[in-house]
Amino acid sequence: MKRFGIRSRLCCLLLTLTLLLPLGSCAMGVAAEDLMEGINPNTVKPLEDLSAGNVRVTDFSVRLLQASLAKDGNTLLAPLSVFCALGMTVNGARDDTLAQMEAVLGMDAASVNAYLHSYLGSLPQGEKYRMHVANSIWFTNKESFSVNPAFLQINADYHGADLYRAAFDKQTLKDINRWVKEETDGMIPEALDEIPPEAVMYLINAIAFEAEWTKIYEKDQVRNGTFTKEDGSRQTVSFMYCDEGSYLADEKATGFIKYYSGRKYAFVALLPNEGVSVSDYVESLNGEALCALLQNPQSVAVKTAIPKFETEYSAEMSEILAAMGMPNAFDEGMADFGGIGSSVEGNLYINRVIHKTRIQVGEKGTKAGAVTVIEMNAESAGPMEEPKVVYLDRPFVYMLIDCENKIPFFIGTMMDPEK
Repeated sequence: MKRFGIRSRLCCLLLTLTLLLPLGSCAMGVAAEDLMEGINPNTVKPLEDLSAGNVRVTDFSVRLLQASLAKDGNTLLAPLSVFCALGMTVNGARDDTLAQMEAVLGMDAASVNAYLHSYLGSLPQGEKYRMHVANSIWFTNKESFSVNPAFLQINADYHGADLYRAAFDKQTLKDINRWVKEETDGMIPEALDEIPPEAVMYLINAIAFEAEWTKIYEKDQVRNGTFTKEDGSRQTVSFMYCDEGSYLADEKATGFIKYYSGRKYAFVALLPNEGVSVSDYVESLNGEALCALLQNPQSVAVKTAIPKFETEYSAEMSEILAAMGMPNAFDEGMADFGGIGSSVEGNLYINRVIHKTRIQVGEKGTKAGAVTVIEMNAESAGPMEEPKVVYLDRPFVYMLIDCENKIPFFIGTMMDPEK
């Protein structure tokens, strides 16, 4: 059984899942064979109702945050990126490995494909807001490894994945990192520091988000204030003050929704009540309850204060995902990814899942990026009443959501704005 180790550090908004295949090169003009010339994506009819999938993806987001939460430092995940990377990978899983992955994702592989194809195809774009999602699959050109064409076809059909065969050498490493940098608008400059000799495939998802606030903060709305950490220590940070009109509250927290231009995307903040730690609040969440909370904000005036912050995060998520219920995928003896292909060198299994994220929140708006790499190896105005007040002057939970489906495509905790 493979031993797992997690190395987490503040880094970039990047989510990386890596399956048992060596890195292939990506990006335009790279030294890799573009296989899209031989595979034409089929037309797929979109789903008419995304509501059931929305709840499942939100629940996955909550469970991923609970399993990844840093007790002292900031945590920032792009659960949609992880879900997309696993969504491509699950198409090659079989038997118990497939069952475990489907349980972690919260739906079967066919439903994952249909949902992601429909959801990502419906994301709104505008002059002052942009959400970009890209997928690619890179695999080694070694004669010892053969890929299943049906696996590539289904990922081209439902996930729009670019497909590349490459030498998995230093040039491939440069090409993959270049692809990631381009697809995340430079927010994640590098996803991989090496391509191990045993690697045969990389399944990569990249997300880039940038949006301007509906109302940009004026100079007189930005001033210094005190942020109190959970240990009681205080720090002076720059806060952005504004009145909003969408108030959130449950038994353990209060919060608000702040919209970006066009009201297609929004920033959500949830401030645990006095005496409730961020970790305790996160542990109390579940997907269904969070969906209900986001779907039913109260239309009342809210005085808000958001600290200006920029944070990065990076983690190798093998142990996290194994603990969530899919250990076989990371076990070189138990993993069954026969649907991906085969190698004469040994069984295919997921070696690493690299996750990197980065976010910048300021007066004009928000910019965020994420990447997930899976490495495979072988062997309005409210009613007239007293306004609510939610000042984020102590640790809080925050999200970036799309306003139609209320899915948190970024979710994190802010424990220390200065980190």
